[in-house]
Amino acid sequence: MSSQSSRNETSAAVNGQEPAAGSRERKHGGGVLKRLKSRRNPERRPVTEDELRAVGKNITPEEVLGLRAVTRDYLCKPEDNVYNIDFTRFKIRDLETGTVLFEIAKPPHCDLDEEDEESVDVNTSAGRFVRYQFTPAFLKLRTVGATVEFTVGEKPVNSFRMIERHYFQDRLLKNFDFDFGFCIPNSRNTCEHIYEFPQLPEDLICQMVEHPYETRSDSFYFVDNKLIMHNKADYAYNGGQ
Repeated sequence: MSSQSSRNETSAAVNGQEPAAGSRERKHGGGVLKRLKSRRNPERRPVTEDELRAVGKNITPEEVLGLRAVTRDYLCKPEDNVYNIDFTRFKIRDLETGTVLFEIAKPPHCDLDEEDEESVDVNTSAGRFVRYQFTPAFLKLRTVGATVEFTVGEKPVNSFRMIERHYFQDRLLKNFDFDFGFCIPNSRNTCEHIYEFPQLPEDLICQMVEHPYETRSDSFYFVDNKLIMHNKADYAYNGGQ
């Protein structure tokens, strides 16, 4: 989960790193939790997946912002992640009530382990696809915090940015655009993305519940404005029915 000129709040705590501007809080056990809002992006010239695939390497944020449909396949290869960025923990919570919807963690040398009531299936062979199942009530939440923990390899990571685009069938629901900032080499980082969800009409909510896994997302990760990772997810909202 895996919103455009303001920023949806992310929080990033980098070992030994001064956080970028934004709200901050001290974490238990040390470190700083930093929150930033997602930027608002101006409309881009529409582009197709085939056009981006023809570009080859060095796909930019501006180019993926022109997409009008979820991608059929990945726009980069796993080996393009030359910074060895590895996501090791993920938690989603309702910010209005503080309720943790689920939390998963990837212990060293182990697969991701489910830890809460909501469910998530991880394709460990590909490592780039996640399947989520929520209850219908999830679609009526207003503000959700998604905390991710990730590690960085031996190279410094400059201008780390994620663009996440959510679709239902052929309809773009929301674009989220977060800046992680700079990450020092060999660091463990904690970031919370604050998703401000659009309020969906009731008929659309019913369609999304009735058509599980037809809600999909692309998560694009950039370093120095070059695409290095592309993850995909799909969602069902019929849990508990």
